[in-house]
Amino acid sequence: MDALKTIATIRSDFTTKFGIPRQSGLAAAQLSTIVFESEYRDENALRGLDGYSHIWLIWGFSEVKAERWSPMVKPPRLGGNKRMGVFATRSPYRPNPIGLSSVKLEGIEKRPNLGTVLIVSGADLMDGTPIYDIKPYLSFTDSHPDAKNGFAGERLSYALKVEIPDELMAMIPQSKRDALMESLSQDPRPAYITEPDTPFGFEYAGFDVRFKVNGDTLTVYEIIRL
Repeated sequence: MDALKTIATIRSDFTTKFGIPRQSGLAAAQLSTIVFESEYRDENALRGLDGYSHIWLIWGFSEVKAERWSPMVKPPRLGGNKRMGVFATRSPYRPNPIGLSSVKLEGIEKRPNLGTVLIVSGADLMDGTPIYDIKPYLSFTDSHPDAKNGFAGERLSYALKVEIPDELMAMIPQSKRDALMESLSQDPRPAYITEPDTPFGFEYAGFDVRFKVNGDTLTVYEIIRL
């Protein structure tokens, strides 16, 4: 089998790994743009795609630098202290560092110098992530409401209360605020760090967002324009 070809890259407000939602769909308001490589900017390849509400993205963990995979990993969801088999997790440290995300197709647009692009919501990809393939999501085969979630189901309803002072929120463009709130509510901290009021920060949409967590409340205390 030949090496996977990058057919597109994603343009996202998340420019670093820290702060990215841990799964697709957790920040449903987050909009991203899929830009095709010049070789694949053929409108015929997208014919019929507008008939689907959701699509699958097959992509690469481009920032993973590990030289070898490990059969056991420490999932962040378990606090980074318990080991599980790599094939029972979505860890990027796997034999083939490939990710799979289900996202909502919000639109198909023509952009100057970019050709036809896809606008999607709910993506959990960092800006510049290579996309290897796109497939339509089929609700009658891809959805399994009675599926068991293993250890991943332990924190399905977990969310933090997010507090951002009005003067800081005013710095964030209106169109970015809901997605920022959703991302913060998912608690972007490493699960093994539990000390209250430890300062953290991540880059989002051209801003450095700095916050602390105490109990079930996340408070943004500073936002710096980058």
